[in-house]
Amino acid sequence: MKNDSTQKARLDQNRAPIYEALERFRQMRVVPFDVPGHKRGRGNPELAAFLGKQCVDVDVNSMKPLDNLCHPISVIREAEALAAEAFGAANAFLMVGGTTSSVQSMVLTACKRGDEIILPRNVHRSVINALVLCGAVPVYVNPEVDQRLGISLGMKREQVQKAIREHPNAVAVLVNNPTYYGVCSDLRAIVRMAHEAGMLCLADEAHGTHFYFGEGLPVSAMEAGADMAAVSMHKSGGSLTQSSLLLIGPRVHAGYVRQIINLTQTTSGSYLLMSSLDISRRNLALRGREVFRQVASMAEYARGEINAVGGYYAFGRELINGDAVFDFDTTKLSVHTLDIGLAGIEVYDILRDEYDIQIEFGDIGNILAYLSMGDRPQEVERLVSALAEIRRRYQTDGTGLLSQEYIDPDVVISPQEAFYADKISLPLRQAEGRVCSEFVMCYPPGIPILAPGERITGEILDYIEYAKSKGCSMTGPEDPDILRLNVLK
Repeated sequence: MKNDSTQKARLDQNRAPIYEALERFRQMRVVPFDVPGHKRGRGNPELAAFLGKQCVDVDVNSMKPLDNLCHPISVIREAEALAAEAFGAANAFLMVGGTTSSVQSMVLTACKRGDEIILPRNVHRSVINALVLCGAVPVYVNPEVDQRLGISLGMKREQVQKAIREHPNAVAVLVNNPTYYGVCSDLRAIVRMAHEAGMLCLADEAHGTHFYFGEGLPVSAMEAGADMAAVSMHKSGGSLTQSSLLLIGPRVHAGYVRQIINLTQTTSGSYLLMSSLDISRRNLALRGREVFRQVASMAEYARGEINAVGGYYAFGRELINGDAVFDFDTTKLSVHTLDIGLAGIEVYDILRDEYDIQIEFGDIGNILAYLSMGDRPQEVERLVSALAEIRRRYQTDGTGLLSQEYIDPDVVISPQEAFYADKISLPLRQAEGRVCSEFVMCYPPGIPILAPGERITGEILDYIEYAKSKGCSMTGPEDPDILRLNVLK
């Protein structure tokens, strides 16, 4: 009976055990002969002045009263149990390396060298990075493309089924839930297909934290029966940047996942990040449904107002077709800009430089304004007004603007083989026809235009040069100016 009552007390969602332990520690006035070396800010007064005494006081190292992220047995373990319950998972892991670390731990858990994994090509670079690390081989399901918007959509059920049928030894299927633009695949059906084939189903939910607490939003990975999900709490969940959760279902061994996480995650877990996850989980569990109802309502209002301006297209649930767009995240305020004669990245730059409005990203044809719990109606009105004024001031003929956001890859060898192979550097145009050994992408969103092991085509080079000319922030290659590419010898 004692264990039962302890478990019930521990799963009280009003609690935040890491935060509570840090508050107790703060009151103890312990003399620090351990790291970090700033010693509660005394050794770095400029840092303490910038971040505040309350912050640097709890920037501490692992110790018995505060537990250890690599092998939690007390307050961190309690916080993870509360997160698991709040998100409907069998187990949850606090992650301090961003959702990149969650995604990579998820893939490394499922895959070993030579294993095949089925996934859409419009994945975040962290997925392909994990393939470089473990040597798994991607089986790409090329997503459908909305030709008007120039964006990649979800995976069609028949495409996933075909990939499973043609690659019966694959170990897992990975799904974006949702894509950066808010598009969702039929996750329940894909989970069912994967499990029937003896495969795991993994979900990259970097942009889907709110699915666990929203009403009328797409299904979450854990509710759909997925085996693992990487959840970016710092995006829509309210925690500090770089904090994340890795959720797993009952089919995955939690002890092995912990071992995988400990291969790459720091042994000096930040208590600022962990406490922010703890406090944010409590906030979501207690108030998440009400908060995200308001966020969805704001986004719907903004969509209507932006579409009334004319020229722009703020797209939403009308894209749903039951397959490649099985569902849509209505909190995502994605706006197509090409009809006013401006690339998305150009509108992004104008909003920031002339209106002091920082949106999430702009690409070749679209912008994304990320709405979440901290937004207010007056700021939405300011964005709508700015977009209306930009249309009036800058609208032009859009002839010649590129619209395609997704190009089917020609995969020649695995990412790991290509990344570690002997290579040479060539000027951009001389690289045509060769096999790339590095990444090229616009960031955000961080979806590779080229990944290691893929053939470089003229179409891809045209896209890279066009995106550079429009001002997209491009990353990946060794050459920071992206005038040269590393290719296989």
